[in-house]
Amino acid sequence: MHTDLYYSYLKLSANPYRVNSALSSNKGKILKISLFIVGVLFVGRLFQLQLLDPSFKVSASNNVLRFVTDYPERGLIFDRNGELLVFNEAHFDIMVVPGQVVNLDTAQFIELLEIDKQTFIDRMQNARQHSRFRPSVFISQISKETFAAFQEKLFSFPGFFVQPRTLRSYPHPIAAHALGYVGEVSPNDIARNPFYRQGDFIGISGIERSYEEVLRGRKGVRVRMVDVLNRDIGSFQDGRYDTLSIPGKNLYSTLDLELQKYGEQLMRNFRGSIVAIEPSSGEILSLVSAPSYDPNLLVGRVRANNFQLLQNDRLKPLFNRALMAQYPPGSAFKVVNTLIALQENIVAPSDRFSCAGSYTSGRVTVRCRNHPSPVDVISSLQFSCNTYSVITFRRTLDQQHYPTIQAGLENWRNHVRSFGFGVRLNTDLAHELSGSVPTAAYYDRIYGRRGWSSLTVVSLSIGQGEIGSTPLQLANLAATVANRGYFFTPHIVRAIGHPDSLQKRFDRQHFTTVDSRHFDVVAEALYKAVAQGTGAFSVI
Repeated sequence: MHTDLYYSYLKLSANPYRVNSALSSNKGKILKISLFIVGVLFVGRLFQLQLLDPSFKVSASNNVLRFVTDYPERGLIFDRNGELLVFNEAHFDIMVVPGQVVNLDTAQFIELLEIDKQTFIDRMQNARQHSRFRPSVFISQISKETFAAFQEKLFSFPGFFVQPRTLRSYPHPIAAHALGYVGEVSPNDIARNPFYRQGDFIGISGIERSYEEVLRGRKGVRVRMVDVLNRDIGSFQDGRYDTLSIPGKNLYSTLDLELQKYGEQLMRNFRGSIVAIEPSSGEILSLVSAPSYDPNLLVGRVRANNFQLLQNDRLKPLFNRALMAQYPPGSAFKVVNTLIALQENIVAPSDRFSCAGSYTSGRVTVRCRNHPSPVDVISSLQFSCNTYSVITFRRTLDQQHYPTIQAGLENWRNHVRSFGFGVRLNTDLAHELSGSVPTAAYYDRIYGRRGWSSLTVVSLSIGQGEIGSTPLQLANLAATVANRGYFFTPHIVRAIGHPDSLQKRFDRQHFTTVDSRHFDVVAEALYKAVAQGTGAFSVI
């Protein structure tokens, strides 16, 4: 073997031309392979730039084409009788494509739009950060007068164009908390939902927020051709690539315009809330939160300044007290405690208790007003007797078949929650709070498991102490009594698209844990409370 290798070496050494030829052949192969690889890389890059990467295509097409978003009109909002509560008015946005802004007469531009130079610089910087080739809002909601003057000079401002929009308008300065308002989308809104782009508007509160997807409609796009002077010269290919916008659907609310006006008039110069519910359907006829504000204040370019003023107002006019304020329910809660006592067979309607003007046990005294004594179910509610409520409440918690006070309180709490207290009613308005009904665990943390009794929590019997409810929940209690033991989910929109297209999702009855037979005597008591009892002063 070694001999063969040796002779091969001698042959190659004797013929150097053969060695050079072999080396040249290898170099040629390497060169061809290298050229092939470079060619493949070039072709791949061209494929990427022309077919996969849209930036160059966008840059080129934006030199001659303008993609104008066709914003749909938001749906109108009516009251239950067909009275218009919210409609749309035309406004205009100034849009910019930073990559097309060249040879701009900045002095004339800022003079027409009544802005300073620093504002111009800041907004151009924001637009570039958004995209050099996509349009974004430069100035929103300019007036019709500013639009007319700007439109005449538009050819002098390459890269800018006018985008028509609609803004909300309110013919009646009422129901601000129920109707809600619309504002520009935030970065979080855009991240959550690809439907929205910078400069779009979205419902922030009230009906506008809850029914945003119904009201907003669907955007369209118009492809326009422009010349080198940024002038619109017509539709691209006769509108072949245009898409039509679809207006939002109209909403028919449950509100009664005149009743809402009356409620807001009654609450003028007061803080608080009024909620009126139709028991047979759960429809909210009036929802008043006072103090309130004119919803027109949060529309247009003045919105930001007005919002700041309202937000800083110490009376908190933006706060929706009807859904978000948690108050002790007070004497109205005696209705619930009485019904629970009847259900638990703690008392019969004819059982009477004496009241000498107060209830005293140990160191605890609960005072009561002067009224006829003794009292039964009807007269106790008619005259709002604290003594009767305390006695029946303590007996409910201290029943012998409950081994501990914790078990007695949880049983009572389950009854209370069935009336809609301490839970969200799942109305169709945003930001509803649940109120609070204390648990046994709550008192265990404060007093220790063996450190409290029914006497410790006796304030719950008269709607005080650790219990809190919203005005909506109290209105729902009245509807529940009217229905003799059940309620429909309170809601503020009755139909979508057409007055007869009633929403079916609110048709289900929610029953309390108290039998309907106990409600008649309570309803009679409440009538007497208004006619001849503690509520007589409120009758107009």
